[in-house]
Amino acid sequence: MMGLGVLSLLLPILVGWASCHPIPGRKNFNKLLLISFDGFRWNYDQDVDTPNMDRLAQEGVKAKYLTPPFVTMTSPSHFTTISGRWIEDHGVIHNMMFNTETRWKYSFKTTQKKTEWWDNGVLPLWITAQRQGRKTASFHYPGGGAKYKGEAVQRSLVESYTHPDSNETEWRENIDIVMNWFTKEDFDFVTLYYGEPDNVGHKFGPETENRRVIIQQIDRTIGYLVEAIERHSLTNHLNVIITSDHGMTTVKKKPNVTEILLTNYIKFNDSVKFDIVDYGGFGMLLPKPGQEEALYQALKNAHPHLNVYKKEEFPERFHFAKHKRVLPILMYADSGYNINGQLIIYFNKGDHGFDNVLMDMKTIFRAFGPDFKKNHLAEPFDSIHIYPLMCKLLGVTPEPHNGSLAVTQEMLVDSYDQQPGPRLSPGRDSSPYLK
Repeated sequence: MMGLGVLSLLLPILVGWASCHPIPGRKNFNKLLLISFDGFRWNYDQDVDTPNMDRLAQEGVKAKYLTPPFVTMTSPSHFTTISGRWIEDHGVIHNMMFNTETRWKYSFKTTQKKTEWWDNGVLPLWITAQRQGRKTASFHYPGGGAKYKGEAVQRSLVESYTHPDSNETEWRENIDIVMNWFTKEDFDFVTLYYGEPDNVGHKFGPETENRRVIIQQIDRTIGYLVEAIERHSLTNHLNVIITSDHGMTTVKKKPNVTEILLTNYIKFNDSVKFDIVDYGGFGMLLPKPGQEEALYQALKNAHPHLNVYKKEEFPERFHFAKHKRVLPILMYADSGYNINGQLIIYFNKGDHGFDNVLMDMKTIFRAFGPDFKKNHLAEPFDSIHIYPLMCKLLGVTPEPHNGSLAVTQEMLVDSYDQQPGPRLSPGRDSSPYLK
């Protein structure tokens, strides 16, 4: 039998271990649903009637706004949310997977199935939670279709290339499917992604009636979600976080402005080996050998609304440029200016990819459920902090991350400080290079 003296010495250690590590077989946490509405700007609900979102603000938590990571694109931002890592750490630096040797560029939806683009040594929450006994699923969420260190998400549905974004009937059917996953199959953590209002924002612009109509559709869908939660008796057992990846701004076009066309300042055939441009307000160039300095000098003052940097001089505040995939010349445009390469072929009326300090790039955070306070207005915060919050809600010990639970724990009913997991200094690069 263990002596009382020895036990008194070991007791603090045992208690500390139990507080830092989930106890196998013990289920003292609620389920969690993370929903992302792509391209939902922070103020989209302010010029249209949204009774269901208004109700959620009273029944749960609303942040004044959420700041996404730079670059303000769908896949990079979503992977920051699900991993708690800056983009230069997790390596998903663009919506398109690309190869600088073959010059292949893969579309957003094709890239969803490319494990080599997503699996860079950083584990998303699905995998971490699975390894700690949770049952997880991804419904169209970016990155959910990949394998990480050989391990797949337990259940994953990936958008087809022709999948429609705005079918309201399908939106409701997807909610019903997810509710059954929670109730009939006892899933613990599910991510659900919708491609709106991003699609409408691109096609018609953010300041249009079309955008207001799709926000009303989203609001009806949120109302249906609440009803479904009640219908499946999940009200006291399911936490819900509703967020997005970036905002949207109106694209500036001629004759009102002088558009950015890089071929006016450089000769692509002579100086550029590979480019990622014609994709909103952000671009990268791989110079031909010996051409980097000349290319930089030709572009750095070429257009008053174009910001050009060498990779090593890119602003630290973006937490973006230190990954090996990032090309030597980086560019981002001022709000509303698209970066066109050799032709003006980008016809969107709304876009993103701009500086994440801009209000038009800010997005939303709403949350409700048994673990969230009611009628709580949270101060603005960065999306990097959603990850440790989700880990706390699921009772999961986090992977190393750049977020902080201290930023969000005041929105919780029980705001005790859970083991936060290792935090990393900005700019750490642990991922292999994919050209």
